[in-house]
Amino acid sequence: MRTDRLHELTRILRDGKLHRAADLALRLGVSVRTIWRDMATLQASGLPVEGERGVGYMLTAPITLPPVALTQPEMEALRLGIALVASAADSQMAYAAHTLGLKIAAVSPAAATPPPVDTFVFASPEAARAAPWLPTIRAAIRACEKLDMSYRDLAGRSSNRRIRPLQLEYWGRVWTLTAWCENKNDFRNFRIDLVTALTPAGRTFGPEPGKTLADYRARLAG
Repeated sequence: MRTDRLHELTRILRDGKLHRAADLALRLGVSVRTIWRDMATLQASGLPVEGERGVGYMLTAPITLPPVALTQPEMEALRLGIALVASAADSQMAYAAHTLGLKIAAVSPAAATPPPVDTFVFASPEAARAAPWLPTIRAAIRACEKLDMSYRDLAGRSSNRRIRPLQLEYWGRVWTLTAWCENKNDFRNFRIDLVTALTPAGRTFGPEPGKTLADYRARLAG
């Protein structure tokens, strides 16, 4: 099975030595062309495999995660999380979920078991509409950069706001953003699927007292 073969290839490459595709093919009982495809898959998944056809392949850096034995329910939970991100997030996160799945398949034999048939993951229309805005929002949160946002609420009222994005939340159907709204001088929660335009304002913000995520959480707790 291909998943088992990817796991075995990863195990072989962990010795840090150069391995020719022909030797790997003979060892695993497959064609050299199959090894080429498998190596391309491992490289696409993000594993630090270097090499090329006619030369050989080697793992240039250690795999940072230690060996983990997952139970079947744990593997199902992991699969569900990957499927959820792949279906409900933006293209960047969906691709990260895909490559994570490849990495798990390469190092965990438990991933070879068939997925459960009693679970189905789908993207809601709201999540799909939110997806294009998520990379910009995540980048702004990490950079502490203000955003200029056009927004149309559920009542159809439009507004233009400058916000300090603080935290993204996914509720199983909709994405929301907790932010400090400079127009209202207060915290606000926005549904991302109702955003009509969003651009970085080119201005950063610091942890100003009363306007941080910790302040917002303290207000909720109080």
